[in-house]
Amino acid sequence: MSSVPVMRHTSEMNASDSLYHRHRFPPEIISHCVWLYFRFSLSFRDVEELMSSRGVALTYETVREWCLKFGQTYANGLRRKSPLSGDRWP
Repeated sequence: MSSVPVMRHTSEMNASDSLYHRHRFPPEIISHCVWLYFRFSLSFRDVEELMSSRGVALTYETVREWCLKFGQTYANGLRRKSPLSGDRWP
């Protein structure tokens, strides 16, 4: 018999693991969809179409729910990375 490792939730797991807990899709797909929506100002249906062209079947409602749940976290990260308005190009 081969033993299959069991992953248990511990305090050592980072916050992103618990952030996506009990979601059907992997965190990479969820974060990519939310990133597409906020970074490029796409519609939910545009994100759905882009993902279907990559072989990922989901609905625009799923993208909408992800954006409502995880969107503020990504939007804050994008704002933090953007240059300040007073910055000059050297």
